[in-house]
Amino acid sequence: MEACDLESAVSEQRRELVASRTLDSDADYAFQLQMLEAMSASLSSSPTSAPGPPPAPADGGAGPVGDDNGDGRSLATALMLEEMEKYALERQDREHCEAEFRRMREDLDRRVHDLRFAAEIVGIPEEEWQNYGDFYHKPFEAGCSSSAASSSSSASASGECFRVHVKGLVSEEWIKDEKVVVAGLGVAVCDFKDNVIIEVKKPLINDVLVSDLEAEIEALVQGLHAAVCLDLKRVNVLIGDNRLYNYVRGIQLPGQSKIAAPLNEATMLQKKLTYFGATLVGPNDTKYAYKLARDAIVSQISWPEETNHGKSLKETCVICFENSSVTEMFSVDECLHRYCFSCMKRHVEAKLLEGVIIKCPHDGCNSEVKIDSCGGLLEPNIISIMSQRMKEASVPVTERIYCPYPRCSTLMSKQEVLEYSRSAFVGAEHSGARKCMKCQFFFCIDCKVPWHYNMSCNEYRMSNPIATAGDAKLKTLASKSMWRECVKCKNLVELAEGCYHITCRCGHEFCYICGAKWKNKKATCSCPIWDERNIIRDGRQRKRTGFQVKFRP
Repeated sequence: MEACDLESAVSEQRRELVASRTLDSDADYAFQLQMLEAMSASLSSSPTSAPGPPPAPADGGAGPVGDDNGDGRSLATALMLEEMEKYALERQDREHCEAEFRRMREDLDRRVHDLRFAAEIVGIPEEEWQNYGDFYHKPFEAGCSSSAASSSSSASASGECFRVHVKGLVSEEWIKDEKVVVAGLGVAVCDFKDNVIIEVKKPLINDVLVSDLEAEIEALVQGLHAAVCLDLKRVNVLIGDNRLYNYVRGIQLPGQSKIAAPLNEATMLQKKLTYFGATLVGPNDTKYAYKLARDAIVSQISWPEETNHGKSLKETCVICFENSSVTEMFSVDECLHRYCFSCMKRHVEAKLLEGVIIKCPHDGCNSEVKIDSCGGLLEPNIISIMSQRMKEASVPVTERIYCPYPRCSTLMSKQEVLEYSRSAFVGAEHSGARKCMKCQFFFCIDCKVPWHYNMSCNEYRMSNPIATAGDAKLKTLASKSMWRECVKCKNLVELAEGCYHITCRCGHEFCYICGAKWKNKKATCSCPIWDERNIIRDGRQRKRTGFQVKFRP
């Protein structure tokens, strides 16, 4: 009722201002007509023709004649009308936002109602459900209760907390040839089943927010605003920043006035809730809000540009500094750092050649590049190699076993292949027989050869001292190159430079000369620990390195 009265008063005032402006314009027009008549009478003896009357106003009596811009009253009237137009637009936007929040609250109430009813059905005994299941119904009736008694509020009252993921980011980015600092925040409000209710992503002005802590605080404020607008009563905020968590829990007090104001605003919003909790979580638990914050940053570093196919959003790759289309930028899943396809492809191929796990090229970032995200970036054979590298990294060195069949060579862990073989081979644990999880052929895990039926491992080794021609060549090469075999994992190690104390990648320590085991960082043999030729080269001291290759006897 008050809103309607305010709207009527504003409309009436606007009409009065327009009418006043019209009267002032009419009065000015009549005055100028009188002045022209006087000038015509005084100049009647002049041969020049008298000036004609001024043009009639085009808007029905409100036309500008004379120095209307200099008229203070007309200027004030115009400013007031402009302010009223702005007010009307702001009021429409506010009504639209309120209607949208009412719709989201109704959707949330419906979701909570359905979850509760589903939980009730699960708790019904099977016999009762068979007899009376067709008669169970509990339809949701929208608008039958006030927001104070809504399902979401009652859900909060029953102890169910809604989760609010918040994240603020500040990042240095490149826009064309200029390095800029941009900031953004992300908020994800989820129900007690971790289903997303509302998402908020917002760019932040760096003139006001210059630190990551301030961005985190602003994200918290926006998250609490969203929770209050949704009429949530019990809220648990998931915070990924330890400093913000200390401020929220009261462990640390803000010593700077710059962050004191937004923290105070967050405190005031907390008082509107019946329960407020804060949980310090790791980076993976803020993935909802983190992606939204990164999207807010990306929206600030891209710009439209005309192309042959119309307008396209462009973005600068921080590796090659070329401007690429946003659709041709690769985003790392975990950290969401972005690079152009060509740079990311070269990075992945280089890491595969090095035989290491592929990580984000951003300095100091340890996020791994997922295989699934590289489908449109790499060829199928590169994807296969990458998948193999990822699997090798996930299996400890001492647990790795490869299928001995040349056409297969699948990597497996000893434990998983044992569990897989127990159902197919009786006594597999004691006999050493294993079944490949890919080609389904049996092999011996001790001899690392196809399964030798009706023969023990000792009998097979006596009759086949060298399993394959390839193994014979490898043994000959190892003997000529003076490589040493680790007795634990059977890998070959080459001493490039350094001392004779070798630490294999499986963790086994031994002497490179005789192969004796080291215990407690001490040698158990009398061999020399180092040779000057392997320590000093070209007058410079070198550090010990090692080269390892897989070996299957």
